[in-house]
Amino acid sequence: MAEDIVRRQTRLGGLLVSEEAVYGLILVAGMIIVGSETSDEAWETMLTVLVTVIVFFAAHVYAGTLSRMADGRAAGIAQSLRGAVVHSIGLLIVAVPPVVVLAVGATGIMDSSAAAWLALVITVALLVIDGWLMAAARTASFWVRLLGAAISGAFGAVLIVLKVLIHH
Repeated sequence: MAEDIVRRQTRLGGLLVSEEAVYGLILVAGMIIVGSETSDEAWETMLTVLVTVIVFFAAHVYAGTLSRMADGRAAGIAQSLRGAVVHSIGLLIVAVPPVVVLAVGATGIMDSSAAAWLALVITVALLVIDGWLMAAARTASFWVRLLGAAISGAFGAVLIVLKVLIHH
């Protein structure tokens, strides 16, 4: 029974627990902070996040394609490219919720500053969920999952702070 719960939660969060998704969340959070510090406009922050995520996704796909071709994991360029896109797609997907919030701020429905903060909170919340799902892949224990969520959230927060400090 516990194994079924773990498998189901892992399937549901499979995309979120990829290294690219975790990297994407940290990247997005850092870019939200940097973008909102350099501009008071939510659309500029949204554009900063969106362009950065697309560039990093393209770089991951390019590197993954070359790597697959070089080590023989794929038969040709099309298969290598497809494998690299599938492997890296989590980086794009995790950017959607914060970018949507920033888009709402860009329309004026929400204050730009509030949109940036909400996008950042959503990003950190996704890191916390990620920690929970990673622990769920190993155990059905509520307390271990909670610890995994706390560690992921805290580690994500530290990396976000470091990323912001590096950009300044």
